[in-house]
Amino acid sequence: MTTTNNSGNAPPGDRRVRRTRAALQRALIDLVEERDLSQISVADVVERAEVNRSTFYAHYQDVHELAEAACTSMIDDLIGVVLALDPARANSPGSPEDPDPALTAFFAHFAEHAGLYRGLLGPTGSARVIEHVRLRTAAAAHSSGQLPATDETPAPDSADPSGIPHDVPAAFVAGALIGVATDWLQRGCPRTPAEMTVLTKPLLRNVAAGAGTAPKPKPT
Repeated sequence: MTTTNNSGNAPPGDRRVRRTRAALQRALIDLVEERDLSQISVADVVERAEVNRSTFYAHYQDVHELAEAACTSMIDDLIGVVLALDPARANSPGSPEDPDPALTAFFAHFAEHAGLYRGLLGPTGSARVIEHVRLRTAAAAHSSGQLPATDETPAPDSADPSGIPHDVPAAFVAGALIGVATDWLQRGCPRTPAEMTVLTKPLLRNVAAGAGTAPKPKPT
């Protein structure tokens, strides 16, 4: 599904447009904490956001598209704060109970919004959201201390999925993290975010160690 940019006569960057979209996304996120995404209607969202239906349809086609927008917005914010870190900090040992607070924050974010992510990343979810999350995570892994830095590594705060070269370790890290997080969500988050970090961090270290000795691709 392609997100609509219809917002009446106001340009996408207009402050009123941003406020309205934020209110609709916040209303949906709150509703998902109360019931399954499939049980939420446009009427439920506009009542919670205190806007009318015409305002809703000026921005989104349906609840699913709104959910995609809310999820991708949160992931972009999360990736910027959690994974795209100063390399010196990203590989710091931490404590035995929490070897990587940033990675724990990654899992904690998914747990906090479990209903939304479970609906969109699960077997009947949104391919668009899954791909967005995967690409943003791969870009962050490429530019962060999760993997060894190279001459092509961009600054951590400029991770752009369209701007990174073919990076197999970064793609592997992204797929693994999203796969682990999705499986954890579908099982009802049986372990705490810190416990997930303890189990996941050694695997990431192994990938980083292997990436440091991997052959570089031949120039085309």
